[in-house]
Amino acid sequence: MSRRQLKLGAFMRPVSIHTGAWRYPGAWPDANFSFPRLKRLAQKLEAGKFDAFFMADHLAVLNMPVEALRGSHTVTSFEPFTLLSALAAVTERIGLVATGSTSFDEPFHVARRFASLDHISGGRAGWNIVTTSNPDAALNFGLETHLDHGDRYERAREFYDVVTGLWDSFADDAFPRDAASGTYLDPARMHVLAHKGEHFSVRGPLNIARPVQGWPVIVQAGASEPGRELAARTAEVVFSAPNGLPDGRAFYADVKGRMARLGRDPDHLKILPGAFVVLGETVEEAKAKRALLDGFVPEANAIASLSIALGHDASGFDPDGPLPEIPESNASKSSRERAIDLARRENLTTRQLANRLGGYGGLSFVGTPGTVADEMEEWLETRGSDGFNVMFPYLPEGLDDVVDRLVPELQRRGLFRTEYEGPTLRDNLGLPRPANRFFA
Repeated sequence: MSRRQLKLGAFMRPVSIHTGAWRYPGAWPDANFSFPRLKRLAQKLEAGKFDAFFMADHLAVLNMPVEALRGSHTVTSFEPFTLLSALAAVTERIGLVATGSTSFDEPFHVARRFASLDHISGGRAGWNIVTTSNPDAALNFGLETHLDHGDRYERAREFYDVVTGLWDSFADDAFPRDAASGTYLDPARMHVLAHKGEHFSVRGPLNIARPVQGWPVIVQAGASEPGRELAARTAEVVFSAPNGLPDGRAFYADVKGRMARLGRDPDHLKILPGAFVVLGETVEEAKAKRALLDGFVPEANAIASLSIALGHDASGFDPDGPLPEIPESNASKSSRERAIDLARRENLTTRQLANRLGGYGGLSFVGTPGTVADEMEEWLETRGSDGFNVMFPYLPEGLDDVVDRLVPELQRRGLFRTEYEGPTLRDNLGLPRPANRFFA
């Protein structure tokens, strides 16, 4: 039996990252925007003892050509806090993680929303810190251009300091609520932040009690140099996107090594690569399912996905030639590097690379419950990851396959829990509750 166990998140916005998912036979085309569907999926994941339901967020629709939008199921989706607050009422143990942008929001807003979600859910909230790479999002917030990549991360570091400082506005015992004495709040147990920095001026205190978990769990997904440094300094979960196990092991060693140098316990960070899982009775059947799924991706979507990954318009590239030299842009650097590396490693033409990315071009486990469990165990045992952020090929069958067939195999091997460790997301991830920086 393994001495370590996997942590499993579920990537649920969109409900499947694959462009063709909504067209797969038997799939729910409306799953992204149907609360009854999402409720059923969240409860199924909780029955499978998943650590967290992860709700990504997008702040622009027009991030691809209009023709590509025709075949995309990611155009509409619920606002994360609204959905997760509703799901908190119909679940009991699964974590609820939402994306909150540091580029297009204010620290007080983010601190208040996540504190509220943590209280409503009984301590199950997590904040996925993103700097937002999509330049079109800036146009929805009164800006003509996006902040430069380096400036976005400088702002994010200060944003994190302000949000966590606001969460520490009150000591845990700040509210005695003593009716006999008439004391509801002990002012001596309240701290006024009075932050003045390069990007923000925030007086505080936050107008909500300290979250149940102290702080909601801090999640991060950047893989660039500034992203890795931010993760090593602040994150408790990292959603990574390696191309394979060697890449995953290098990322794991790098980020956890940085943590040790910064005086943080590497065990207090869980690295969960995104993993696209397709299951079949045989490996051949699973591969056939993947091939059928990939066949539902329109050419316009494939080119749009490649353009987004590269940060450059790929519509004019020679489709049957090699990928040309791609200069850096102000979009995601890690996405660009992963796409270029994939093309070079597998000697793909532009068309082949676009088709791969148009469906899903990242880490995939395609096989039987036994072969997929073998791969996940290897990643865990060789320090490629602490678990996975699972992506489902289509809904509901793809998710049901993972919960009903893969999870029992992982449990049989001692690689995954059979019961939740506790009521909070921190309990289940094995993370400590942060001390209040202002009150012992």
